[in-house]
Amino acid sequence: MITGSLVALVTPMKADGAIDFEALERLVERQVLAGTAAIISVGTSGESSTLTVAEHTDVIRRTIDAAGGRVQVIAGTGANNTDEAIHLTKAAAAAGADGALLVTPYYNKPPQEGLFQHFTKVAEAVDLPQYLYNVPGRTACDMLPSTVERLAEVPNIVGLKEAKGDLDRVRDLVALGLPDFALYSGDDATARASMLAGFHGDISVTANVAPEQMARMCKAAVAGDAEEAATIDADLAGLHRALFVEANPIPVKWALAEMGLIERGIRLPLVELDEWHHEDVRAALRMAGLLEN
Repeated sequence: MITGSLVALVTPMKADGAIDFEALERLVERQVLAGTAAIISVGTSGESSTLTVAEHTDVIRRTIDAAGGRVQVIAGTGANNTDEAIHLTKAAAAAGADGALLVTPYYNKPPQEGLFQHFTKVAEAVDLPQYLYNVPGRTACDMLPSTVERLAEVPNIVGLKEAKGDLDRVRDLVALGLPDFALYSGDDATARASMLAGFHGDISVTANVAPEQMARMCKAAVAGDAEEAATIDADLAGLHRALFVEANPIPVKWALAEMGLIERGIRLPLVELDEWHHEDVRAALRMAGLLEN
């Protein structure tokens, strides 16, 4: 089981929107050196919604190549079309991914039975460890703990990223007592509390800009060291808020560009961070010791 800080890695782009593979390699190397436990490739933060299918698979493959077996790479392969999710998951497996992260089908609002059948069909079609991803704030679809409990019985469904940001939900999931089933926070603001409550790690946006601090904070929280985790997290609290002042990954890509790590490239319908928020993000970077001025 992977524990600790798992980064939801951005897909760097040049100013014209072309994927910047050289920058991608640098970002992967930075995560490896910082002690990040795993890389999520082409999830929400990786702009899965703005990449073509061919680009999606190419970014996964290039991320795996850059990681070179030093850290696991989990590919974002979710879709609101079951056949498309199967296709993307098969492509990720062929590229050598260590696992797949599948978001709940967005927009079409399936009932709980639809979610169960969707994820079961993907798992039966592709022999690859699969992680469920619940983020109702973006999908208009909330997968309940009772459905997670049913899906945990499917052999290659091995974990869940829960991004509701609700500690009552965290406690309900931990109370299920699912053996060998990984529970990850998908909400940086409540991640520390979630891990102290029994979650195994955090699939983090903040880790894009502060990978070393997030690795240390998550390690402490998973170990139950509440004081150490709180001390580290205090410097990151501003980032947890500022990186969501607009839709992810708009703020985090702007922050990485401000740090000189990537170019200011993002694809429509996403646009560069509104100038109104620039100083808020800079202040959060300074608080975390990541920006001098």
